[in-house]
Amino acid sequence: MIEREREYLPKEDYLKRLRCGELDMGIRGEAFDWIFKAHSYYSFGPLSFCLAVNYLDRFLSSRELPSGKAWAVQLLAVACLSIAAKLEETSVPQSVEFQVEDPKYVFEGKTIQRMELLVLDTLNWKMNAVTPCSFLDYSLKKLCDAHNHNRYLSSSTNVMNRSMQLISYIIKGIDFLEFKPSEIAAAVAMSVTAEIQAVDIDKAISCFINLDKGRIKKCVEMIKENSEGMKRSGGNVGVPVPQSPIGVLEAGCFSYKSDELTTPLVVGSCANSSLITTTNTNISTSTSTRSPETKRIKLDKTTTS
Repeated sequence: MIEREREYLPKEDYLKRLRCGELDMGIRGEAFDWIFKAHSYYSFGPLSFCLAVNYLDRFLSSRELPSGKAWAVQLLAVACLSIAAKLEETSVPQSVEFQVEDPKYVFEGKTIQRMELLVLDTLNWKMNAVTPCSFLDYSLKKLCDAHNHNRYLSSSTNVMNRSMQLISYIIKGIDFLEFKPSEIAAAVAMSVTAEIQAVDIDKAISCFINLDKGRIKKCVEMIKENSEGMKRSGGNVGVPVPQSPIGVLEAGCFSYKSDELTTPLVVGSCANSSLITTTNTNISTSTSTRSPETKRIKLDKTTTS
């Protein structure tokens, strides 16, 4: 799995482009907040959350959203969480139902589906991503076995929940993008263990023989520095998103060009709204009188390439 994790990382220059301002960190932050809000609304598990954020970062590292188009950020967030939920959750709402708590923009089901297809295409259909959650159980058990810690540390629900909570908090910021999922999982396991009992950091790091010891130690130190911020926020990774009055809808069009085709993505309301589709210079207008039927995309969880 350590060998595979490189396949599911954002492009190498992604963090640099965010830090220098070439990519707008505000877009990532806004999309993250949307994912967190909808994820919390449906009480999904942590795995789908980590997957959705992974899709978001990989997409943003490969494609730029239209400048000044706030609706595109929301549409991308909805698509990322919708795909992640289809892989990990046993009960998944229709795509249009991910637009929770009176969103400013409301998209038709077919619009969300086309955005999902764009995300899938951009990520080469590699959706069963390796995330910090993938390594967490292994990291906790490795730490306990190597240092004769109480066995409950690796099996306790409280320990696992605390670890997942910590992962969810730190992936919100961009600084931890410099670390691989396996390194984050190891650092989180050490940090949570240290909250329960004294831990010799250098000795603990030595049990992760296939990982870069210096990078794990740096990650542990960064988690410690950020722990005060987490305590102040009460462990809540989400930032409240301003709500707009019900019925305020805006429309736009998001297209991307590949070598073979141009795909328009239509933004409209779920019912009784004007639907504007733009492909190159041809514009057609039609009226929708009912909520669209959302065609569900079935993904094979074993598909990794």
